[in-house]
Amino acid sequence: LDADNYETDPCLKEIRRAENYSWMDIVTIHKDKLPNYEEKIKTFYEEHLHLDDEIRYILEGSGYFDVRDKDDKWIRIYMEKGDMITLPAGIYHRFTLDENNYVKAMRLFVGEPVWTAYNRPADDFPARKQYMKFLAEEAH
Repeated sequence: LDADNYETDPCLKEIRRAENYSWMDIVTIHKDKLPNYEEKIKTFYEEHLHLDDEIRYILEGSGYFDVRDKDDKWIRIYMEKGDMITLPAGIYHRFTLDENNYVKAMRLFVGEPVWTAYNRPADDFPARKQYMKFLAEEAH
């Protein structure tokens, strides 16, 4: 995606339309830009899940999303300017900055944003059970 022109990028506009991403904001993760920076960084790195998909589009900087595979092993995904990721509801994950300690990202949601993170273990939520069912079906 064209992160330099995200306000007018037709590809982003089409993704938002097709996926019904009706809400968005922009967050800057840097010690000089994010209130309670140290606390937030620790929170982002705690292994957790959400009950809705998590959609992030990197506008500047870089960092890592760590996700669990079907065998519960970590997979590290490097994200940099122009990258977009959708983490499905129910997947355990965490986020950390790289050595540059800076990222500016667009957060997208279907409908009103829900910010609640449920730290592991959170296996009893329907979103987690549905995600695990999806993994089992994909394995066959």
